[in-house]
Amino acid sequence: MTLDELRARLTVLDRELVERMAERERLSREVAAVKRATGYPTRDFQRERDVLMRARAQATELGASPDLAEQILSLLITDSLATQEKALVSARAAGSGKRALVIGGRGKMGGWFAEFLASQGYEVEIADPAGPIAGYAHRRDWYDGAIDQDVIVVATPLGITSALLAEIAQRRPPGLIFDLGSIKTPLRAGLTALRDSGLRVTSLHPMFGPDTHLLSGRHVIFIDLGHPGALAEAQQLFASTMAERVVMTLDEHDRLIAYVLGLSHALNIVFFTALAESGEAAPRLAKLSSSTFDAQLDVASRVAAESPALYFEIQALNEYGGESLAALLFAVERLRATVRSGDEKGFAQMMTRGRAYLEGRTSSAPGAQQP
Repeated sequence: MTLDELRARLTVLDRELVERMAERERLSREVAAVKRATGYPTRDFQRERDVLMRARAQATELGASPDLAEQILSLLITDSLATQEKALVSARAAGSGKRALVIGGRGKMGGWFAEFLASQGYEVEIADPAGPIAGYAHRRDWYDGAIDQDVIVVATPLGITSALLAEIAQRRPPGLIFDLGSIKTPLRAGLTALRDSGLRVTSLHPMFGPDTHLLSGRHVIFIDLGHPGALAEAQQLFASTMAERVVMTLDEHDRLIAYVLGLSHALNIVFFTALAESGEAAPRLAKLSSSTFDAQLDVASRVAAESPALYFEIQALNEYGGESLAALLFAVERLRATVRSGDEKGFAQMMTRGRAYLEGRTSSAPGAQQP
């Protein structure tokens, strides 16, 4: 066969692969319907393992790469689960006949929640001076009209959210009210005003970004502000998804988030700052990169691309933020002192203690033994 003939054959095969992908997606929607009718859970880890192991065995038998086969099937499984999850959320129609107002709906997470609520049947309205979103009713300012919706989502920048929550408290809306702030201590006054007014308030922190399509393995944190009904209703919004729902207090949330977000952000900011100020050109370092360096650089690149204003708020406004930064400084100074003094035993102790800590986290994680 000539080169052109070989390429033509590849084009045909590519088309067939895409057709099979489309067929698999259609079957995934049918699977979702059957699971919904029978009460079967959306995710079946044993089934996933069987699919992946079978793919590896078949690839080996056919002389193909088993690793590539597993990667492709993993992507298809993820897509299938996302399709099934969306179908379940839509079919349940928990918001049918209800209305929702998303204040700050033009923002990334505000837009995600608008779509998420609309998929459940809610009639969604966006309140945002930045303008409308196609397919949704819109008002420029949230206070220009009634706020009698069943659900009110506050997805505004952290610096203005507390005052906005306090203003909402004065209007005394009857519906469920929650914010999406990454940290909660700066919102204490506004959330307290809502609670003290006897309103149905809680607070959410979705531990995922606006590009997330599958909630399996993702966490949504719910802050208990003393209204059991509001807390339960907010959790029910995610009942049809595979998200892990975690309940905690406001202060517990921010103390832990100081490490989960604050420390991880700070570590990457320190990493790329050290590189930028090292005097070494990035292309030169790239020629000598290792798998560890590349992995760290990938994470740091994503952090560097985020909003400086948001990341500064996460560092500066959390009442518990100083604790994690002090821990980072202490660890760096300890490492520096250990290396400078030639203390190999102390260095090994740091490595051993870290390994034990991380292994403990892995073994206690939900589904840790699953593929």
